[in-house]
Amino acid sequence: MMIKIPNILSAAELAQCRERLMHAEWQDGRTTAGQQATKVKANLQLSQTSADSRALGEIVMNAIQRNVLFRAAVLPRHISPPLFNKYEVGMTYGAHVDNAIRQIPGTSQRLRTDVSATLFLSDPTDFEGGELIVQDTYGAHRAKLPAGDLVLYPSTSLHRVAPVASGSRLAAILWVQSMVKDDNERALLFELDRSIIELSQSAPEHPTLVRFTAVYHNLVRKWSEM
Repeated sequence: MMIKIPNILSAAELAQCRERLMHAEWQDGRTTAGQQATKVKANLQLSQTSADSRALGEIVMNAIQRNVLFRAAVLPRHISPPLFNKYEVGMTYGAHVDNAIRQIPGTSQRLRTDVSATLFLSDPTDFEGGELIVQDTYGAHRAKLPAGDLVLYPSTSLHRVAPVASGSRLAAILWVQSMVKDDNERALLFELDRSIIELSQSAPEHPTLVRFTAVYHNLVRKWSEM
């Protein structure tokens, strides 16, 4: 399931990120690609150990961790530091699946990639092409969101970034190990959580609210890994 979350970054945070990225030192994106991905990956990225990457990563991590919708959608257990990338004219990332296991740079910690996230840092009018295209059993889904918006999709999905025809595409990528490994179970919990919130707003005294909430937490208890 693809989930779009608006305004992950505030206007001030977004401006700070874009200003720093304008002067950052970029490197070949294939340095972090797996054996198969190196054949289809053509982009630029920041070194994850650079001062720019660490400073920008702190901004992004603080923003996503305070976002209620993000937490409800992914039920995070571990979140990787963001990887910042840049696509200029002609750059693309062909069809691939993200590595199942990622190591946190500078540590011995590893996480299982259950959910992938792309945080757009360029406005759609800043570049042509460059859509994120995610393939699932229902077809291909495209995402090219306003700067500061984020899209979530299962890390098991085959996905790609279309070639950039003009301008420059900036984004941050991160991965989440969820407390609920199964994507279908996680999607059911998210829909139930959203339904509980809608019911609590429209009928806060409705007696089924307690029962629905109990079902939600009992399913989390049944399906979660800690």
